[in-house]
Amino acid sequence: MALSKREIKAELLRMGRDPAYFINNYSKITHPIEGLIPFKLYNFQKDAVKNFQDYRFNIILKARQLGLSTTVAAYVCWLMVFHREKNILVVATKQQTATNLVRKVKAIHKYLPRWVKQVATITVDNRTSFELTNGSQVKAASTSGDAGRSEALSLLVVDEAALIEGMDELWAGLYPTLSTGGMCIALSTPYGVGNWFHKTYIESQEGKNDFYSMKLPWDVHPDRNDAWFAKETRNMSSREIAQELQCNFNASGETVIHPDDLKRLFQIVVEPKYQTGFDRNYWIWEEPQQSIPYIVSADVARGDGTDYSVAHVFRLDTMEQVAEYQGKVTTDMFAPLLYNIGREYNNALTVIENNSLGLAVLNKIEELEYPNIYYSARSTHEYIEASMIDVVDGIAGFTMSMKTRPLVIAKLEEFIRNKVINIRSQRLANELKTFIWKNGKPQGMRGYNDDLVMALCMVCWVRDTALITNKRENEYKKALLGAMSVSKSKLDTRIEGMTGYRPSANEATNYDKDVLSIKGIIKG
Repeated sequence: MALSKREIKAELLRMGRDPAYFINNYSKITHPIEGLIPFKLYNFQKDAVKNFQDYRFNIILKARQLGLSTTVAAYVCWLMVFHREKNILVVATKQQTATNLVRKVKAIHKYLPRWVKQVATITVDNRTSFELTNGSQVKAASTSGDAGRSEALSLLVVDEAALIEGMDELWAGLYPTLSTGGMCIALSTPYGVGNWFHKTYIESQEGKNDFYSMKLPWDVHPDRNDAWFAKETRNMSSREIAQELQCNFNASGETVIHPDDLKRLFQIVVEPKYQTGFDRNYWIWEEPQQSIPYIVSADVARGDGTDYSVAHVFRLDTMEQVAEYQGKVTTDMFAPLLYNIGREYNNALTVIENNSLGLAVLNKIEELEYPNIYYSARSTHEYIEASMIDVVDGIAGFTMSMKTRPLVIAKLEEFIRNKVINIRSQRLANELKTFIWKNGKPQGMRGYNDDLVMALCMVCWVRDTALITNKRENEYKKALLGAMSVSKSKLDTRIEGMTGYRPSANEATNYDKDVLSIKGIIKG
């Protein structure tokens, strides 16, 4: 039905004031099955659009396929049509993903009624951007470090923000472009913890930043129920379900340690009994106990970079963490610290990674005549007794190489999965949470440390392969020696008829009877 000029003016005024009205009544989208259909907002989508209006910064944790990207595209279209000189930038994991959102904006504009499009027609139209006659424009950009740096932005849209590598650095470059009052909409499914999206979302809930947060799990969609969920998740892994549908940060990432085990670890961490040392970074949960065997494992850093020098102390009988150090100290300071820790904990077996910095610490500890240093064979990296280093080509410390690194990490995962080890440190638990698979290799997430994790790996490996194997071999040797005995009796192998043969008492009696019987026969 054709509208009069007065009605058109009234409609344009109403649309300009209310983006949800514009989307609900005049926007069309392409449905994969039904084709071109009116875009009717669900309640959660209406709430999102209202938040775009009410809050300058919005961050949305969402499930997959809720139509949020399309909702954002419709909002962008409204912003461009009814506002002059709006500069909108879309960034995503890939240029193609950002371009897809721009394409949605174009499509919504294309199917607007002619009298709406006349408000602002397209003047520039290419693959990654388009511009209207009122000066408003939208464009897609890659996630390179200089994206959007040279221009003031009215709106920044960050799609699939959790998947953007280096988003911390990107945000540091983009945030100044919003300083003139620009807005930001960041939306994503979760992808583990520790990344920019996770930190920003959590801080927004704690009121530590200016973002307004929304959480939209799978069941906010009115057409989805338990039957739908059961069908959709039939062939999905628990990680995929957490990421795609449940908005679960902890279970969604590709962590080396299973999310269920991480959850359990965070339930058993406790505050240390003492926080001591010159920098108060030496945490103690349990004082040394007599006759208890301990192990100290250390990873050495320079003391002036982003890495830390760390050390763990564990009981070897129960594999409970009793102490930990993490700090930025020089090797000259770290060596006596390790020496004193080892001495305090009953001359604990001290295992130090023998990289270039670790060797300096090892040499210093050897000069101090520490009695229980871990030695390994130079060729095989197997544990050897200190008394054998002159016989076997041995070297002080543990060699972390391309060969041993995956083995010790696998041992750590095995120990945690089987509940063999009990950690107490919040610092260590946090590192395990950001220890992920990246390009097939386990390592700390970008911007996070894994020093405590790798030192823990050495504890597990040494305890299981060096000490337990060594103990087992000693037990085998004792059992073999115990089965051996020395007999002082002599075995007479002479038989009847041989010189020197002497029959036993029974044999002699029978022999006498036989002789008498024979004599009787002869006499007869």
